[in-house]
Amino acid sequence: MKLKNWEIGLVAGIGAAAVAVFLNSCVAIPKGAKAVQPFDQQRYLGTWYEIARMDFKFEKNLSDVSATYSLNADGSIRVDNKGYNYVQQKWKESIGKAKPVKDASTGRLKVSFFGPFYAGYNVIAVDPGYRYALVAGNNLNYLWLLSREKSIPPAIQSAYLKQAQGLGYDVSKLVWTKHEH
Repeated sequence: MKLKNWEIGLVAGIGAAAVAVFLNSCVAIPKGAKAVQPFDQQRYLGTWYEIARMDFKFEKNLSDVSATYSLNADGSIRVDNKGYNYVQQKWKESIGKAKPVKDASTGRLKVSFFGPFYAGYNVIAVDPGYRYALVAGNNLNYLWLLSREKSIPPAIQSAYLKQAQGLGYDVSKLVWTKHEH
């Protein structure tokens, strides 16, 4: 049986929609982790400096990493990540967008830098002044310690590391971000 062009298009469209639904549903939070609630999305906007991260290919060889969050006209959040590649000796920038997984009052966001592909961005700790944050990815391979400044007080750093260890993170694998530029 030979398929007609419109039938091929329909099958391809359904397949693409199924893949998009699957990819959008792959936004997870590590077992045992709880996102901050209530979460104030407005107070989270602005610039955050990366203090430490679990290293992965998109941040390989980066220092001076920061992320700036701002509100888009459609209500989504613009994510502007930048860092200095000290091997290539040049700045790298990546623009993406984030949306709440369910509602804006919970610190669970889905972030995309590549079209329909979303990843979990889970704020699992933030101080009352929204100056320091601990963010978990989809699983135990992604973790960030963030600060509004290029450093973090030792007591907060220690508390966040203890919280991460309690969830199963191997904090000895953290890369401590240098801020020199």
